[in-house]
Amino acid sequence: MTTECEEPLSLDDLITSDPGILGGRRVFRRTRVPVEVVFENLADGLSIGDILEDYPTLDRGDVVQVLQLASAGLAAPKAA
Repeated sequence: MTTECEEPLSLDDLITSDPGILGGRRVFRRTRVPVEVVFENLADGLSIGDILEDYPTLDRGDVVQVLQLASAGLAAPKAA
């Protein structure tokens, strides 16, 4: 999570992709947990707390920031 002195993180800061890790799937930084796992579990009705219990390498702040950034990106008007 960021403080007032820190720059906000971007999706590129929070998510990595490396061909040597899960075939290049996008994962949360410093983990091998694919980003889609969070969205799939939320869609299945799990809470963030439930997901963090199942994937202890995830950082709550990173998950929340990814969800906020994804939401903001989807809410922005589509460029013509």
